Amino acid sequence: MTGIALHHYLALSAILFTIGVVGVLTRRNAIIVFMCVELMLNSVNLSLVAFSAYLGNPTGQILVFFVMTVAAAEAAVGLAIIIALFRNKQTVNIDEINIMKW
Repeated sequence: MTGIALHHYLALSAILFTIGVVGVLTRRNAIIVFMCVELMLNSVNLSLVAFSAYLGNPTGQILVFFVMTVAAAEAAVGLAIIIALFRNKQTVNIDEINIMKW
């Protein structure tokens, strides 16, 4: 990596991960929580790519492809679940969705 040091990438990754965690813990909208989980996955991908480039080892970059594959599958399944919940409950607010009640 030329120009930007490793700790800059790691600091950005930590900031993005923190934003994602705060979003998951504080937001009640299922779609926003879902987007925050994706943000956390992308921050981990940034760290993997940064370490991979720093060490000169392509293993981290290969692992990013697997994480992206899982994230794409998670996005498809997660959005399908959110759509199904919206059709049944007419809301995507997590506090109002209680599927354990009759």
